[in-house]
Amino acid sequence: MKFTIFQNSRQGPRPYNQDRLAYSYSKDALLLVVADGMGGYRHGEVAAQLAVTTMTDAFQRLALPALANPAKFLTDHIQQVHDMIDQITQEREMLEAPRTTIVAAIVQRGILYCAHAGDSRLYHFRDGHLLYRTEDHSVVQSLYNRGMIDKSDMSTHPYRHKVYSCLGGDVPPKITLSDRQELLEGDTVLLCTDGVWGAISDDQIKHMLNGPSISDNVTILLDEAEAVSQERGDNMSAIGLQWGDKLHSNLAVSTITMPLGATTTIMNPITRPDHPASLDLSDDDIERTIAEIQQALRKSKRV
Repeated sequence: MKFTIFQNSRQGPRPYNQDRLAYSYSKDALLLVVADGMGGYRHGEVAAQLAVTTMTDAFQRLALPALANPAKFLTDHIQQVHDMIDQITQEREMLEAPRTTIVAAIVQRGILYCAHAGDSRLYHFRDGHLLYRTEDHSVVQSLYNRGMIDKSDMSTHPYRHKVYSCLGGDVPPKITLSDRQELLEGDTVLLCTDGVWGAISDDQIKHMLNGPSISDNVTILLDEAEAVSQERGDNMSAIGLQWGDKLHSNLAVSTITMPLGATTTIMNPITRPDHPASLDLSDDDIERTIAEIQQALRKSKRV
């Protein structure tokens, strides 16, 4: 495999960042995952961190060097994140469960697999054209599908950021597995949270990602989203993937010489809050909580 990848996250006007994102790759497979901890519920950052940690840990164990069933890997482990959140909620007797959206993708043998729950999105572009975009699990999308509102109403509707499926909710999540997509040399894939697409239209995203450098393109995209969202915005996070090495970039990754049993995982650095004492859980508490849950699940052979 040859690809160029870039990820970043901005805190925006929120007091702290509840988004988490990461990618991991082996010789023959690549995982990308973005999770948006839901700010209307306590400890959304716990749920989001648990999501990316669980997905990347499982990938590192199973993609040696390829996954037996990429689609099943995505749906099984996204469901597992939900179950783990449910477990922590009960064990800690929390008043409400931490919640997060998730969008995750696997690229293996030139095929793109994607699954999501909530309104974090995946976009697939080719030659400046949008080939595919995931459909949000949102109230507004549901209203539009039923013909109750027009497309022009979706971006301004008061319920535009309300989702009906997430990890950690009161009901099992709706996990949508997208149709497989073939990747060709030069294709671009974007995974992002609603802080990005809520500020920038799909048409603008398409144009911003059409430049030669994926790192520059994603940086421009986040700069613009941040500028639009100076006062009333959300955290903004994105992973951009340029498939192949059409431009012979110095930043391109080649897995040709990787050992069969090796994996590489890159977690995006977390934006630290200015006043961490104001949060119920510190970053160390989050990491410790996740480690405890994963250890308990390994003992019960659920991981």
